[in-house]
Amino acid sequence: MKAEAKVFAYLIPFFLLVGVIYAYFTGLSEWVGILGLLLTAVMTGFVAWFFWLSGRTVDARPEDNLEGEIADQAGDYGHFAPYSWWPLWLGLSTTVVVLGVAVGWWLTVVATPFLVVSILGWTFEYFRGEKAV
Repeated sequence: MKAEAKVFAYLIPFFLLVGVIYAYFTGLSEWVGILGLLLTAVMTGFVAWFFWLSGRTVDARPEDNLEGEIADQAGDYGHFAPYSWWPLWLGLSTTVVVLGVAVGWWLTVVATPFLVVSILGWTFEYFRGEKAV
């Protein structure tokens, strides 16, 4: 977790510097952008602090070992459905919902039921027959 903490810690000065430059060029007249950039630096600091604290309290991961081998990370990553069509339908319906926000709200209203069915279908894919809820 040290690498993640460093990445986010390095982003804090970047967002602070960009916020100050933005404030200078807008003449302090555009508060939404200034506060947005400064709060982004604060939130990035929270994430860096979380990763730093988590890195101190949990055991080292295989990717934290500089002398580690690729085989050290071998193992089970979970169960994935090999022939599932639900991720495709979920991706397509999400695309149409987001497109509807840009094009027209009627498209979002039409696509939302497809999004809900896709989420439920993927969630309950293995709950059939005796395993049904």
